[in-house]
Amino acid sequence: RPPEDEEEEAEVGWQEKLFSQFEVDLYLNESACQTPLDWQYHEEIQKLEKAGGRKNCRIFTYTDHDRFTNLEELCQKVTDLDHEVPSYLVERMANVRRRRQDRRPVEASSLKTKIITWEPSEEFIKNNHVINTPVQTMYIMGDLGPYGKLGHREYENVLCTIKVDGNGVITVKPDFTGSKGAYRIELDGEKREVWEYTIENASAQVQPEEEEREQRVFRDLYGRHRDYLSGLVGSDFEMPLPGTLRLFVNGEIVSAQGYEYDNLYVHFFLELPNQWSSSPLQQLSGVTQTCATKTVGWDNVAYFCYPFTVELFYTQEDEDSLPQWPVLYFEVLSLDFWQRYRVEGYGSLVLPASPGVHMLTIPTWRPVELGTVAEMRRFFIGGSPELEDLTYIRIPSTFKGKRLSRFGFRTETTGSVTFRLYCLQQSKAFLENSALRQRMQSVLDRLGGFSQQSSVYNVLEAFQRARRRMQEARESLPQDLINTCASSV
Repeated sequence: RPPEDEEEEAEVGWQEKLFSQFEVDLYLNESACQTPLDWQYHEEIQKLEKAGGRKNCRIFTYTDHDRFTNLEELCQKVTDLDHEVPSYLVERMANVRRRRQDRRPVEASSLKTKIITWEPSEEFIKNNHVINTPVQTMYIMGDLGPYGKLGHREYENVLCTIKVDGNGVITVKPDFTGSKGAYRIELDGEKREVWEYTIENASAQVQPEEEEREQRVFRDLYGRHRDYLSGLVGSDFEMPLPGTLRLFVNGEIVSAQGYEYDNLYVHFFLELPNQWSSSPLQQLSGVTQTCATKTVGWDNVAYFCYPFTVELFYTQEDEDSLPQWPVLYFEVLSLDFWQRYRVEGYGSLVLPASPGVHMLTIPTWRPVELGTVAEMRRFFIGGSPELEDLTYIRIPSTFKGKRLSRFGFRTETTGSVTFRLYCLQQSKAFLENSALRQRMQSVLDRLGGFSQQSSVYNVLEAFQRARRRMQEARESLPQDLINTCASSV
């Protein structure tokens, strides 16, 4: 290292070409120039030499059209393994030229008629199924060779990479230094030299008038894009009335498992409480196909994959009342060779109050009679005790009293049914509270009154969990200890 401090500072503009010593020696030789870009660099270097030579010493650049930029994107490895085998996605991405492409403008009318491309070409698939955002790249390099030995390719190091994609996003890697310390590069030579460099944003600050003008252009652009999207959607998109909630449920009866007999099918219907309604053409009941079971682990599972769709409306009338959600009642039945059916289980499901995907497994039960005669009748000739009203699974629709007693009603636990529900909710309250979206909970919280119901549900669920833990703890205790405690009390 020479006695004087070897420090260099360069201000580089976007896609500004600063030649290295290696490029000067290369492009001065006419026999090495092959492409039009090489001949252009040859002329520029000749003019530079006549003007007194290049001003930069160690800092130089590779622009978007240089060979280094083209090869750098193709030769990058995902890992540091020497014998790395590229995956399918890496191979596809390596073949994508992420350069600025000359795309002819497409009229808006053709976009409306060609939303779906039924016969896509290879170029269309490559541009749409693989990330192919046009990008311009620039590398700021440093020649970190020994003093007096500049121009060797092995001493070239990337100091900064700048990329600008088609969306106008500028990526600088590594970031501007700012208040952080300088970046360090340690060479692998004999002297183990350490170089430090900083990166600063030297662009002129935008004037307030220009920034305001830019904001107006952005608002105009966003307004045109909003109008364009509105034109694609059309004016037939209905919005519910104020105080009304529209509920879409795309449901699926996935499977039934753990039942005694084979060839199962499910009969279900939806009960709408007060303030809920549906269109007259909406079907609120259905029967699945008969499905044979297969052994999965310890259970016999019947996979129905039966879809159903419902559209419901909730109209708020009284803010003080607790709204109730629709209930899905279902029964599982089995069919034998003689076309005799048996009831395998009853169950119910309250539709989820929150939007999204819900995977629910509902246990079922069936009524039983005492004695072996009833089971023999069920086995040989089919038939079993049934419910005349399926709403008896929860609270019967005809019940008007204060207390419902099921004393003496004998049941037996059977298998379970799995549902997958996709719930969508639409309401005017979404638009009114769009600024407070992160603080929203459920739809009926916005409509009012549902927070009380959710708190009541939370208390009941906590009570049920505590009761189950108490029963489990009681069953684990020795029987003589329980009898002793009971007698002392």
